[in-house]
Amino acid sequence: MSFQVPKNTYTGKINVLKLSKDNTGIKVGGEAALPFYSFEGEIPNKPIIAIEVYDTKPSDWPQVVSKYYSDVFDDPVKWAKKSISEYGADAICLQLASINPDMGDMKPEEAAELTKTVRESIDRPLIVYGSGPMEKIAAVMKKVSEKNKDSNILMGWVEEDNYKTMGASAIGYSNNLIALNPLDVNIAKQLNILLTQLGLPADRIVMDPSISGLGYGIEYCYSAMERLKIAALMQDDKMTQMPMICNLAPEVWKVKEVKESEEQYPEWGDLEERGINWETISAMSTLMAGANMVVMRHPKAVNIIKEFIEELL
Repeated sequence: MSFQVPKNTYTGKINVLKLSKDNTGIKVGGEAALPFYSFEGEIPNKPIIAIEVYDTKPSDWPQVVSKYYSDVFDDPVKWAKKSISEYGADAICLQLASINPDMGDMKPEEAAELTKTVRESIDRPLIVYGSGPMEKIAAVMKKVSEKNKDSNILMGWVEEDNYKTMGASAIGYSNNLIALNPLDVNIAKQLNILLTQLGLPADRIVMDPSISGLGYGIEYCYSAMERLKIAALMQDDKMTQMPMICNLAPEVWKVKEVKESEEQYPEWGDLEERGINWETISAMSTLMAGANMVVMRHPKAVNIIKEFIEELL
């Protein structure tokens, strides 16, 4: 008697999100099965890896990762190009740290112009994250959307406190939004409902589940992401069928396990290897939980995850 693999039946499907405006654009989402379960349903678009680029030189990066970018820290355009040409980024995630009042308080117009310059200089999709108070992020992203009209950039983040401003700008200028939720299925659904009722198409929304890095509650993150994916695919819940992004790198590279010296913690092993492993395992976990996009930093970790995705698919 031959063995037959038991298979789940899915009634739902993840929305397809298009990044970039031309034929070189990338699509994410669209799967009709749980992560990497291609034997149960179609997975037309593989997860993508975005490498982060900052608008100013980071002050808190450990040398084991900053050495790969130190020659381009003063120029986000060069940084983005290097991340693509040398490190194989599928997309660029521009982190607008300087818009934070505590980090320089960059004006919305300046941030929008910088975003446009970076976007026009690369042949990959652009993701943009803001930093600081919600009202400042909303004001910045409104200008960013206007300057990058019809370009399908992905802007973050939106919460209930600023969804109207950012939702209107995404609708008016044909761009996409990242909806942030605190690892809560009901809050995630509610925010998606508010955005779609405002008029933003469901296929222009990406969910960010507020991920943490390895060892800092990633099990809870995993289960929350898993519940969203199950609701989308098995219960055909339209308000959980948005692709997911995990802005992983800032969470991974701020913890002491990737920053403390080998002299202080010799039992932890080589510092760079430790950081690579920490980021790699964190990314693997989020991909297995259902992430469609992960934001990463260390080039060697990026290579490992690219191989991981190809092998599983």
